[in-house]
Amino acid sequence: MAKYVYDFTEGNKNQKDLLGGKGANLAEMTNLGLPVPPGFTITTEACRHYLAEGAVPDGLDQEVAKHLSALETVMGRKLGQADDPLLVSVRSGAKFSMPGMMETVLNIGLNDESVHGLAKQAGDNERFAWDSYRRLIQMFGKTVLGIDGDLFERALDALKGERQDTELGAAELQRLVETYKGIVRERTGRDFPTDPREQMRLAVMAVFDSWNAPRAILYRRQERIPADLGTAVNVMAMVFGNYGDDSGTGVAFTRDPGSGRRGVYGDYLQNAQGEDVVAGIRNTIPLQELERIDKHSYDELLGIMEALENHYRDLCDIEFTIERGKLWMLQTRVGKRTAAAAFRIATQLVDQGLITMDEAVMRVTGDQLAQLMFPRFDEGADRKRIAKGMNASPGAAVGRVVFSSERAVELAGQGEDVILVRRETNPDDLAGMIAARGVLTSRGGKTSHAAVVARGMGKTCVCGAEELDVDTAGKRFVAPGGVVVSEGDVLSIDGTTGEVFLGEVAVVDSAVVEYFEGAEPADDLVRAVDRIMRHADGVRRLGVRANADTPQDAARSRRFGAEGIGLCRTEHMFLGDRRQLVEELVLASTAEERRSALDKLEPLQKSDFIGIFQAMEGAPVTIRLIDPPLHEFLPDIVDLSVKIATSRDVTDKDHRLLAAVKRLHEQNPMLGLRGVRLGLVIPGLFAMQVRAIAQAAAEVPGARPEIMIPLVASVQELEAVREEAVRILAETGVEALIGTMIEVPRAALTAGRIAEAAEFFSFGTNDLTQMAWGFSRDDVEASFFSRYLELGIFGVSPFETLDREGVGRLVEIAVREGRAARPDLHLGICGEHGGDPDSVHFCHEVGLDYVSCSPFRIPVARLESGRAALSGGDSDTR
Repeated sequence: MAKYVYDFTEGNKNQKDLLGGKGANLAEMTNLGLPVPPGFTITTEACRHYLAEGAVPDGLDQEVAKHLSALETVMGRKLGQADDPLLVSVRSGAKFSMPGMMETVLNIGLNDESVHGLAKQAGDNERFAWDSYRRLIQMFGKTVLGIDGDLFERALDALKGERQDTELGAAELQRLVETYKGIVRERTGRDFPTDPREQMRLAVMAVFDSWNAPRAILYRRQERIPADLGTAVNVMAMVFGNYGDDSGTGVAFTRDPGSGRRGVYGDYLQNAQGEDVVAGIRNTIPLQELERIDKHSYDELLGIMEALENHYRDLCDIEFTIERGKLWMLQTRVGKRTAAAAFRIATQLVDQGLITMDEAVMRVTGDQLAQLMFPRFDEGADRKRIAKGMNASPGAAVGRVVFSSERAVELAGQGEDVILVRRETNPDDLAGMIAARGVLTSRGGKTSHAAVVARGMGKTCVCGAEELDVDTAGKRFVAPGGVVVSEGDVLSIDGTTGEVFLGEVAVVDSAVVEYFEGAEPADDLVRAVDRIMRHADGVRRLGVRANADTPQDAARSRRFGAEGIGLCRTEHMFLGDRRQLVEELVLASTAEERRSALDKLEPLQKSDFIGIFQAMEGAPVTIRLIDPPLHEFLPDIVDLSVKIATSRDVTDKDHRLLAAVKRLHEQNPMLGLRGVRLGLVIPGLFAMQVRAIAQAAAEVPGARPEIMIPLVASVQELEAVREEAVRILAETGVEALIGTMIEVPRAALTAGRIAEAAEFFSFGTNDLTQMAWGFSRDDVEASFFSRYLELGIFGVSPFETLDREGVGRLVEIAVREGRAARPDLHLGICGEHGGDPDSVHFCHEVGLDYVSCSPFRIPVARLESGRAALSGGDSDTR
């Protein structure tokens, strides 16, 4: 029979697929001899079976009973026994950390009898026992029974008034327990379950079910965590931080997860259980204060932190409880960190000899690098600071204030930048946090829910701004000095300093962008980026080119590290004042008129190409001949018709233009007369462009043009254009590769034939995705993509990350058959996917020679190309 339950002594940190991250690391700490309360883990396999079949697998109940019995033997007491109860916690733990997204229930085993036994166990501490009991009913009611958690919170708030929860006495907490039991009875129609084993069984099922809770699904989609992993369940003997002031709970980091700097970082809360810290319901104290409160536990904790960091060779995030002076480790994991911290820590660990530079490159991601390139506030700009909190997650965020997750989603959907303001966030705020530019809370520390989730998402966050009196119901907050900020007002928050400013603060380029623009590394962060980028460049196989249409973009792309241009779109050169010349070409009724229009365009095109060749300094430049339908360069048919019908200033040209627009009008122009079809239908158009390219290349020493024919679906189309292009190149004595953009599914499926006439392929995955899916991108993204994401049809938009199963399959076919026909065929990608981390890994895996992307994505593509070379086939870009 399959084994579904493992004691903490049986596993290790390499079993995250089976035991989840939390269970694997609890086993690892147990094996290291650290003080971990005993317990056991129910595997992810059991969860997957439960979710698929609607029932736990055969034998699971018996395994759980066996391990519970062993736990009772170790602890010397039985679950929930009246006079001396064993209590346990039931906690989720998936392979990848999903902070706050799934369920936890503490103090399982308490009922009206065992609560008295717990009080005796604690030295007749009645207050502690009733506090633990009310916590059980509150967590169980919300998590397992699905009762609105606000009902319990309101009852607690009404009882304590202006006091802290720690100031409530035993009699008051006993009354609160009765109130909570009444809420359960009223909302469910049945009494709170008092059988300890029934409590545990229901809690385990609730943790399984929470894998598919809406917030967990949303978080997985945001973090691209596979939906089929399931969660493990950890059952652990309770240790109590709410005994009194000699007890407490905390979260510690072996380095600052915000900056990466070494030191003592974390939060501690006396007389509390773990959920109090992450929920931010009471403001914590800095971890350093623990040295004054309990030096013995503090020193022991620091020793364990150092041991764990050296063992895991990374920043560790640790949860601990102190029970009457005894330190217990409840969890460790490789901690989430900001982008800046990720780069700093990676190079620090190299310098400490804990990891290699190869490993350092694998410890950071292209997405993190992109975050470091976001603008920062201009220190010289006018700004009115109204508050300061904790710098929980760096960045500069500006937006309109909103006080609910729902409003954040609504306004962001309308294109507004918003700042989500809350007293504290909870997992139900995830959608609003994703939608917002930044998050501001008046409560909580650097380990609160808001801080942890924001850091994981790279979202700007300021926490614990205690000076702010936040009134979410009234949709306003009051800052010191009587400053009132209402919903809709503009706010700027600095997650690097923790400062909050009224109004919009100007932003400037980040120091990392300045470095890529050519500045010397200015600080330790930029020096860390420089080291990692240099190593990534040294190990990558993929080349990185730029999508650039102007000399300015070409020059910037070179500064950012581009090794050439993979897509220069010539249609962008026909806009502005030149649109008039395109109109002349369209209106030409004779060969002479057409030649005249082309002759006027040719020197302008030549000038453009000279500037680009000069900026690229001998690097290859792939120039796509005109692609869009000609009607895009003409007046709108409706506007022109209205002008002719209503204006007195109508000219003969207007009538001719309208006739031309009607003649060129297509029901679906993106599948009509465009690309190679234009070159074949309008004599001289492609010849003019090839001639301009050749003449420009002849004037720029070292120029390396590559001519790309767009939208080819048949080798005969390519052969017809190629023949003319070869003749023109021969006349000028210029050498240039001639190839095609693979953007039509038929081209991918007949790549072997097309390669006979093409010296290179460049995959235009934007159009290839549209045609493979049958989507018009301009129409569908706003209309139903959000619904497709909700239904799980997409994990991520296929226009954002390459669809490996469909579009990727077409690319693989084209690569294989193209190279079989022409072994020296050059292969690249020039769609937007060229700058997407996961897509870059795919391009490496299928054997492309280069990726091409917008100038600002070039550093990301360089880094991810290096990571792809080091990944050994693992394309996980998280």
